Amino acid sequence: MQIPGFGIQTARKLIHRSGVKDASEIFELPVNQLLKIDGIGNSKIKALSDFSEWEKADQIISKSEKLGASLISFTDPEYPPMLKQIYDPPVLIWIKGDPAALQTEGIAVVGTRNPGRYGREQAEIWSRKIIENGLSVNSGLAYGVDSVAHRTAVKTGGRTVGVLGSGIDWIYPEKNRSLASDMINNGGAIITEYPPGTKPDAVNFPERNRIVSGMSHGVLVVESGIKGGSMITARTALDQNREVFVVPHPLNYLKGEGCNYLIRTGQGKLIQNFQDITDELSIDVHSDAKEKKTDKKTWSEMDLTGEAASLCELLQDKNLHLDELAELTNKPVYKLLPLLLDLEMQGAVRQKAGKYFELC
Repeated sequence: MQIPGFGIQTARKLIHRSGVKDASEIFELPVNQLLKIDGIGNSKIKALSDFSEWEKADQIISKSEKLGASLISFTDPEYPPMLKQIYDPPVLIWIKGDPAALQTEGIAVVGTRNPGRYGREQAEIWSRKIIENGLSVNSGLAYGVDSVAHRTAVKTGGRTVGVLGSGIDWIYPEKNRSLASDMINNGGAIITEYPPGTKPDAVNFPERNRIVSGMSHGVLVVESGIKGGSMITARTALDQNREVFVVPHPLNYLKGEGCNYLIRTGQGKLIQNFQDITDELSIDVHSDAKEKKTDKKTWSEMDLTGEAASLCELLQDKNLHLDELAELTNKPVYKLLPLLLDLEMQGAVRQKAGKYFELC
């Protein structure tokens, strides 16, 4: 069910620029306020005011509740923070499991649905390392590498999130129903942008892949041929400014040809140990190698200039992209970079993957 003319981008723009705290408030906004929003013309306003399928919406909500699923909107605090940063995040997410799993920093583990012995071993090894370092394993709940990754996370006692290319009531493949249940019971979750009853059609899976990569700090491609869903996920990750990590494979091994191609073309980083991943990502890990805490000053205790202090205030409780900071401060990027570099040197801020900045 969708209001004519309101795709993901339009709906997100309307929610963001109208300043509403709850998406339902949009239907109460006056016409003159809606007209001030770029891209929201008379035809879209008419479609919004003519919307009358509230009974159908209530039925979807009721069905979701009966299935034990919750709805999370783009404006809710439970929404995955990394997913908000991509170009086309879903406006609504159905979830079964613990919403806290969506707040856990994670890495996507993807690969072929029919891996060889080496691929299975590597999927298990790296998924275990991800969990042991306090991160979440994200994947697509498919056969093969996805299933190994999720199952290893459960066995290791960590959180794992599966993204469906179907409705929350349609686990695909069917054989992974018990695995999905184990994931939920272990503090993880399964999520989807598709309403209950949506079949796992092939066209849904490329869209699903953007969520797998978008909610993650990076994507680890374990085993993949030159074509397939894993390569699509890798390309999507790069478009989203996410890091791509790759397990290398023997030459002339067709199931690993895609992995070697990503390495050869510089689209993915060859990994040999977990530090190869953490070197590229500004995320906290819980390992023995983690540095001891020191009595570092917070930015408010530092002797900062007015401009530098203003930047830190903007970063309070959120990450912002370099372009967003430029827009908020009304400064060109080339003038912002020296300020941010100075703040990094002082230990006030740090840069994350994809030119996002946060307070230390």
